[in-house]
Amino acid sequence: MRIREINIARFWLAVILAVCSMTVQAQDPTPSELYFNKTELPNGLVFLPAPPDSSSMQYMYDISQYVWGKSKRQDSLRARQAIRDVVVDVGEMAREFSPVFGMEISKEKTPAIFKVLNLGVVTMRLSATNLKNAYKRKRPYVVFSEPTLIPAEEDELRHTGSYPSGHTLRGWAIALLLSEINPDAQDQLLKKGYEWGESRVIAGYHWQSDTDASRLLASACYVRLHTSEDFLEDMAAARKEFAEKKKQLNDTEDED
Repeated sequence: MRIREINIARFWLAVILAVCSMTVQAQDPTPSELYFNKTELPNGLVFLPAPPDSSSMQYMYDISQYVWGKSKRQDSLRARQAIRDVVVDVGEMAREFSPVFGMEISKEKTPAIFKVLNLGVVTMRLSATNLKNAYKRKRPYVVFSEPTLIPAEEDELRHTGSYPSGHTLRGWAIALLLSEINPDAQDQLLKKGYEWGESRVIAGYHWQSDTDASRLLASACYVRLHTSEDFLEDMAAARKEFAEKKKQLNDTEDED
């Protein structure tokens, strides 16, 4: 009887996990929905430098920043932030940026804002693929054979390229998008976006030069987005939605 109960529990756990998986996949935009494909985005192989050579001063700086990152793990607040910043799902990222943005961002409560974030971030992230494949740079924790702040991801990412940082690109991309929607909060949004990349250095998954390159790449892609009529329409809708939601929040505060 006990074995049968365990098997039933395992069955329903598998069902729940499958449903969750389908839900996440259903929310991912298809290639045809994105603003551009990766061949239309700025090519970092042309305008970005290659990762620093191991005999260069830039590489020495990367090492010093790796040591700095490990020291920041002793700060419990900053370490917890670095662990939170590991998310790549746009919905989870939106939740992390909501406090500095000034309102809750979600697919349900702010559909127009969420749409431009989801399509914009996923589109810009495509630009990192050719760089990662071309350089195949080893991650710092692999080079030094040391543990990271997030052990659960070490095996999965061990053989993936370190340059540039996809997490950093996503974080800077969402900060740029939200800054255009709510310019009054741009300083804190950009601070949050910058720290998102530094979290990858602190966690031990990226070199400083990986994150620096990602911010330049995201900024270049952001300019390209503004040549898309679809993006401009979605951004206008997001800004309109923000203004309406902000007015509603202000009216509610006045009533209180």
